[in-house]
Amino acid sequence: MADILKIYTIYRSCLLWILVLTSSFRYGYGLTCYCQGHCPNDNFNGTCEARPFSQCFAAVEEVYNPDTGLPEPEYTYGCLPPEEKGLMQCKGHLVPHLVPKSIQCCHQSDNCNRLLSPMYEIRSTTPDPNSGFGSNEHVHYLALLVSVTASVIILFVMVVCVYLHYKKKEDKRQVSIIKAPCVPYLGGNSTIKDMVDHSQSSGSGSGLPLLVQRTIAKQLVMGHSIGKGRYGEVWMAKWREEKVAVKVFFTTEEASWFRETDIYQTVLMRHSHILGFIAADIKGTGSWTQMLLITDYHELGSLHDFLQQYSPDGVAAGRLAFTAASGLAHLHTEIFGTRGKPAIAHRDIKSKNILVKRDWTCAIADFGLAVRYISESQEIDIAPNTRVGTRRYMAPEVLDESLNKFSFEAFKAADIYSFGLVLWEIARRCNTAASTVSEIITDESQEKLVTYGPDDYQQPYYDCVPSDPSFDDMYNVVCVKKVRPDIQLHWLTEEPLKTLAQVMQECWHQNPAARLTALRVKKSLTRINDESDMYMYIEKYNDKEMLPSV
Repeated sequence: MADILKIYTIYRSCLLWILVLTSSFRYGYGLTCYCQGHCPNDNFNGTCEARPFSQCFAAVEEVYNPDTGLPEPEYTYGCLPPEEKGLMQCKGHLVPHLVPKSIQCCHQSDNCNRLLSPMYEIRSTTPDPNSGFGSNEHVHYLALLVSVTASVIILFVMVVCVYLHYKKKEDKRQVSIIKAPCVPYLGGNSTIKDMVDHSQSSGSGSGLPLLVQRTIAKQLVMGHSIGKGRYGEVWMAKWREEKVAVKVFFTTEEASWFRETDIYQTVLMRHSHILGFIAADIKGTGSWTQMLLITDYHELGSLHDFLQQYSPDGVAAGRLAFTAASGLAHLHTEIFGTRGKPAIAHRDIKSKNILVKRDWTCAIADFGLAVRYISESQEIDIAPNTRVGTRRYMAPEVLDESLNKFSFEAFKAADIYSFGLVLWEIARRCNTAASTVSEIITDESQEKLVTYGPDDYQQPYYDCVPSDPSFDDMYNVVCVKKVRPDIQLHWLTEEPLKTLAQVMQECWHQNPAARLTALRVKKSLTRINDESDMYMYIEKYNDKEMLPSV
């Protein structure tokens, strides 16, 4: 009995080994697998020959049945290629899928996959009680929804806050406008002075509103021409019976018109000794264009014209010099503040660009070449312009082209040189006791007392260069020979000529760094500006009908 049991055990072991070897042989040399829905060569159903070391598979996937409107399983069978027989492929049913699916593999015998019945995990329509929100997918969607909603709410709150702030600010502005004194810009009784004063007190300080300027320009009634230069013509015109000066620029001088308009509308530019700006506009039809600059009208004309007609005494000469220096000092001085004024250099100071007002004070005009200094960015604002200054009044550093165009102080020093020549013109025509010489002339046994007054008006360097000097003429006189206008001896014996002579010599120094500043010039001329005597002087001339009444 023991021998029989031993023989049976040996038989079973041999049979098992035969089965293993047979299976390994079939696995190593290929299988025949059942195929359905995954057959080679697009066969409908049947078998497929698996390559060596490949496996048979049975797969199931949940698909939507449009007839029933329900999901149902769809089975496929076939052969796995050797490269897809790995653990990750045949154990894919252990991993959750977005679309439920599963797969099983076998290689024990031919058509072994026909007996396989893989199953997938059926999705539940009810949330898991152990999960707060059902699934991770739902958590992501909910987080996205919450973040988007919060962003929209925050944005809405910000928009509401900005709107309420703007509305509150606008309401305050409307209240201030309602409470402010009403001065209509173009009311029936409004004068130019009323409008300018109103714009200075309630506006930006840079002039009248653009619409008002254009309206004034359209309502002008042109009068007669009062002057003509290289860059335009000046007319006397009327607006509502008020006299104004209208500078009409030539069409080739558009850059000068733009620049001068821009400078005049600089914040805080308005000053009693700067020509008062009223409006600027461009008028024209298809065939012609007029660029207009409207300013205050001063019937005494420029200082150049005034000195040819009148010989002011010491008081009047001091007043003319001091007020011209005040205007230049205002230009050169920067006013700091939220809406401050930049420092400005004129670059064309001469007696023709300084006007004389009815009270015998001066106002500086013509800013077509002016430059501004922006201190915040340390930038010199020079507009592109082909125009150049007046050669007769050019400083030495301008004539020899050594002026540092990147230094604003250099432009101011050049202005001071030119202003020194203007002071010389005033001093030459000053009528004082020292400038009046009397002598007795014997003629045919008769003695006559002859009195000589002040010198005739002449421009600087009149005795050195022609009436229209070239650059070379001025360079040779000013830079090479270093000539300056003559200082007469009697100027050094009596005020205000003594002060004027001293100041003008310090203004036209060859070295720009040695020249006075505009504020220093103004302070030096303060002692010869006697306003009380000046009003008596004007009254005297008004009585003689030499001037229109003030």
